[in-house]
Amino acid sequence: MRKSFRVAVRKFEPFESAIRKQWESFEHGSDLTLEVVAMDLHALYDALFEEKGLQRGEFDVAFINTDWLAMADRERAVLDLAPYLKHNAPRDYPEGWSPSLLRLQCVEDRVLGLPYHDGPETLIYRTDLFSSRAEQDAYLRLHGEPLRPPATWEEFRRIARFFHRPEKKLSGTVFAGFPDGHNTVYDFLLQLWTRGGELFDQSGRVTFATAQAVEALEFYRAMLQDRRATHPDCAAMDSVQAGMAFARGEVAMMVNWFGFAAMAETIAGSVVKGCIDLAPIPHGANGQSISLNVYWLLVIAAGSPHCEVAYEFLRHAMTPEMDKLLTLEGVVGCRKSTWADAEVNRVIPFYHRLEGLHENARELPRMETWPRIASLIDEVTTRAMGSDAPVAQLLEEAQDKAESMAQSA
Repeated sequence: MRKSFRVAVRKFEPFESAIRKQWESFEHGSDLTLEVVAMDLHALYDALFEEKGLQRGEFDVAFINTDWLAMADRERAVLDLAPYLKHNAPRDYPEGWSPSLLRLQCVEDRVLGLPYHDGPETLIYRTDLFSSRAEQDAYLRLHGEPLRPPATWEEFRRIARFFHRPEKKLSGTVFAGFPDGHNTVYDFLLQLWTRGGELFDQSGRVTFATAQAVEALEFYRAMLQDRRATHPDCAAMDSVQAGMAFARGEVAMMVNWFGFAAMAETIAGSVVKGCIDLAPIPHGANGQSISLNVYWLLVIAAGSPHCEVAYEFLRHAMTPEMDKLLTLEGVVGCRKSTWADAEVNRVIPFYHRLEGLHENARELPRMETWPRIASLIDEVTTRAMGSDAPVAQLLEEAQDKAESMAQSA
């Protein structure tokens, strides 16, 4: 039996440092040594599922995105925590967490993991720019209205163009356009939902070919191709890289995960500390602001040779002290106690607003076919970004593929 305790982690320095510090404070009474295996998103998914690393015992604990829960359940790739929770639950479980962070991992009577990192999507902007008297005066002269965080997508584009100053290495906005089955998928869904659209009809059929989807994709393509508003490297950026660009002071505002606002307040080298605030995600003319809640879980690999130690480590990581520790590392803690913690809110002044974000956040469906649907969204958004083909035509083609996929399922 191996003597290393292997944790598969989404590659992100705050994740890696938090896990290491939590292990250092963990009294496990064994001679196991921690091995953090950090991977980018695609590599992590492949290692856990395509290569069966969870079943084969390659790892003891793993980071799992909620998008992957249906696959984890179908493959029986992770340990059911329900028996452990019944006899030795983490402190304050489940009352210490928002219900929105406990639903997706519960399948019938099974519990597939525990929430580790959260932070719904939100509009993140620089207060030093928006509150500047010179900027406010200039915007008022140019547009005849006050400068404020945008409420609509048209205002978003107008303000992004106003702040876009390549000669000063400042972009009006940034999108995570790298096609990894997540970034563009989430952006497209937010564009769709905030315009009053839905991805599924009442019968559960995928519906790409709708007026709202056309409007959503046309605007998304226009923003990603707009060199007068948007960071030039979007096509190569995932959400982490977009968040780092914001922390480097290269971006005036962005729609991204709450965690990247928190990260920009905590990591060394951020030039926007103390100049960050949040606002609701903009909406279309016939829609309303909506957020998206996707979170990361810690799970125990079904094939782990160290299941008992793994569960005790999960319990340790869920304590108020460890949730606060990872938050101050630049991750987003999931406990209500952390959201309200006075020290955390001194460091990250907007942290207490997480609870409100959850009240207006939607979740993705937990379904086995979701990765294939997400792949279709990735494909259609990527094609739209790289061409001038009519958006309606691209969505009709995606609709045909979705229907073929449904018939072959």
